[in-house]
Amino acid sequence: MPIVVRNPLRTDPVVAAAFSRFGVATVHEAQGRTGLLDPRLRPIHAGSRIAGTALTVSVPPGDNWMIHVAVEQCRPGDVLVVAPTSHSEAGYIGELIATALRAHGALGVVIDAGCRDVAELTRMGFPVWSACVSAYGTVKQSLGDVNVPVVCAGQLVNPGDVVVADDDGVVVVPQAGAAEVLEASRQREEKEVRSRKRYEDGELSLDVSAMRDRLAAEGLVYVDAEDVR
Repeated sequence: MPIVVRNPLRTDPVVAAAFSRFGVATVHEAQGRTGLLDPRLRPIHAGSRIAGTALTVSVPPGDNWMIHVAVEQCRPGDVLVVAPTSHSEAGYIGELIATALRAHGALGVVIDAGCRDVAELTRMGFPVWSACVSAYGTVKQSLGDVNVPVVCAGQLVNPGDVVVADDDGVVVVPQAGAAEVLEASRQREEKEVRSRKRYEDGELSLDVSAMRDRLAAEGLVYVDAEDVR
């Protein structure tokens, strides 16, 4: 039975928003290299970075009716995560629906299908990460679900999870461990700041990251050119 779940439990909005300080790569590494959506999802314009709570939508192929239904459930700080039940390259998201989503506080859209009106979306500055760009239109005939668990681009996304997206892709952080992953991201970022300073001072990554002993243990040998002639 198609359902719309109203008012699902969301990650604390302060915690979710705090992830915007960190890149997708940092968050992905901080939570044990998990949660990364398939890299086929790309931003439609460069420079966007968002972090918010997932509002999930399960849609039939080529049908965006449930996205219109989902707008009503949108809250400030949400990221619409759209997953077709089977492969589709139709353009589910365009300028008009993006305008409605923004008016209700949505930060952006992550969709494992197509979007269109790219020039207008870019002009609006509305971020979309999609599997493709396609002018192919959708219909409004079949029902789906809103705010239920979905698999989007290979990752399970539950309503209320944290979604972080930037030029490198999209990562999902389960809400149950969001605070811990946020702290791990902070620690990783601080470590990278220290490493960056050492690189700027001319140190080698071999020494900054203590790689030499491990390389030797794996059998790496250095020889002078004159000894291999």
